Amino acid sequence: MQPLFVRIHESDNVGIIVNAEGVKPGAEFADGLIAAEAIPQSHKITLRDLGPGDAVLRYGAVIGHANRPIPRGSWVREALLDMPAAPALDELPLANATPADLPALEGYTFEGYRNPDGTVGTRNILGITTTVQCVAPTVDYAVQRIRAELLPRFPNVDDAVAVTHTYGCGVAIDAPGAAIPIRTIRNISHNPNFGGNPLVVSLGCEKLQPARLFSNDFPVLENNSIIRLQDEQGFEATVAAIMRAAETRLIKLDRRRRETCPASDLIVGLQCGGSDAFSGVTCNPAVGFAADLLVRAGATVMFSEVTEVRDAVHLLTARAASKEVALDLIREMRWYDEYLSQGQSDRSANTTPGNKRGGLNNIVEKSLGSVAKAGTTALKAVASHGEKVTAKGLVFAATPAGDFMCGTLQLASMNMHVFTTGEGSPYGLALVPVVKVSSRTTLAEKWPDLIDLDAGRIATGSATIQSIGWELFQLLLDVASGRRQTWAERWKLHNALTLFNPGPVT
Repeated sequence: MQPLFVRIHESDNVGIIVNAEGVKPGAEFADGLIAAEAIPQSHKITLRDLGPGDAVLRYGAVIGHANRPIPRGSWVREALLDMPAAPALDELPLANATPADLPALEGYTFEGYRNPDGTVGTRNILGITTTVQCVAPTVDYAVQRIRAELLPRFPNVDDAVAVTHTYGCGVAIDAPGAAIPIRTIRNISHNPNFGGNPLVVSLGCEKLQPARLFSNDFPVLENNSIIRLQDEQGFEATVAAIMRAAETRLIKLDRRRRETCPASDLIVGLQCGGSDAFSGVTCNPAVGFAADLLVRAGATVMFSEVTEVRDAVHLLTARAASKEVALDLIREMRWYDEYLSQGQSDRSANTTPGNKRGGLNNIVEKSLGSVAKAGTTALKAVASHGEKVTAKGLVFAATPAGDFMCGTLQLASMNMHVFTTGEGSPYGLALVPVVKVSSRTTLAEKWPDLIDLDAGRIATGSATIQSIGWELFQLLLDVASGRRQTWAERWKLHNALTLFNPGPVT
């Protein structure tokens, strides 16, 4: 393959090496550029001479400043760059470039499960919520029994899933930070794929009592939906009680059938993990195009990960549907800045060794590629950590950037999930299907039974952002309908739920 690089914006003074084997010293590109040294795939090559203090431009934006001379054709490493400051939150544009609505996309549907609260599930799952980690092993044991002994009798039920977590006791339950894990558990318990109120398993003495988790007037507290371990006569009796309650619920769930629903009933969470320099070139822009299609079809699209938005926040506040929405986004950025500062850290701690191995030099470059998932439509709403998203269109749902926490908090709302990756991850969730999209063809070829869609074809010109976006859009409809399984579903790759608890532990 001829040496090839990708440049995103005409003002960029670096390009991304496309060749799977990288390039060797002396390799000559079509435009006459000659590699001054060996440069790995997905890493940056300078397109002109850079001097100390010169801005390094990618996506048409400054990702750093050269701290020494970098001759044309050189490999741009992290050590050669000084990271710029994050955009000042008090100086951001506020809804001054709100995009006009795109033409509506009509006639697209999927086969889903309608719920009494108006939401629609893409799967039909029995949910069992726990109020405290103490009961998790017992519930996990019961779920194994339910899957082996009960589910075969109920072919229309996809699975039984326990909402287990590390919260519930030993915490300052009245501290302001406690609101985040509590509302996250509450909202996950009403995930559209659970098809109604969950069973609840409590220990009995924990701080997070069922009445506090759901409130006294909530229907989940009725009809013997709560099992308290400390009220039962031993382990076997407890498991038997859980299984009896599960069987009663399974009878109802098994009567449910898929029906045709408009694409507007989809609530799709977007996330990236194991990102590389191609993520912002291939998979994330393609996801962004699919996000625009979903918004045009009336669906809800959530993007998240505060620290991976922070350095591109000025692009998003300008796109807000109103000044109020822009200020809501700034509020979440400021809260997280202060949270990191309290831990004597900042956004620079985000970038991982794998990100850097994949050519991402710093969080600025990573953020500019990450927000490509958000497409081009107006930002309609902002939700804080663990809040239930109710708005249609493009929504920012605040979460930490860690894969497991982000996915967990998005489960407060979503019924589908898209996960982009450059370095690779076997990530999956039990509550919703996870569609994994690779940034590079080499990853898709290495992991043919883990990656659902290869966006790396964009870099070599065998596909376009638009064609992959349409492919993803149709794949989402097929997976939502149960016509196709993701690889994570097939292998039952389910990461544990990981709550975000910024509150103190006692």
